[in-house]
Amino acid sequence: MGLSTHVLDTMHGCPASGMAVELYKLDGARATCIKTLTLNADGRNPDGLLLTSEQIEAGMYRLRFDVSGYFKARGVALPEPNFLTQVNLDFGIANPAQHYHVPLLVSPWSYSTYRGS
Repeated sequence: MGLSTHVLDTMHGCPASGMAVELYKLDGARATCIKTLTLNADGRNPDGLLLTSEQIEAGMYRLRFDVSGYFKARGVALPEPNFLTQVNLDFGIANPAQHYHVPLLVSPWSYSTYRGS
């Protein structure tokens, strides 16, 4: 099982290749970065799972997506300050035996997410 993510750029209709992502483990107000990565051509972690079934634990996590950095790198003219700079998704893992997939659909002005399969 484990934890995975996938990011789609809804402005351009493609995976968000090259977007920087950070994964944090949350403990109350403390956030500890446990992984940093750059999404591959399919908008996914090039190493596969963010956390394997052996690594995943019950608790609170945060995925931080560098939205403005990604769109600036794509040459999109953004106002200063940008409407979205980073998208932080805080989510809980209740059952580490299940697979948790956290997709992000994003443009410079909006985003949505859900628990995928």
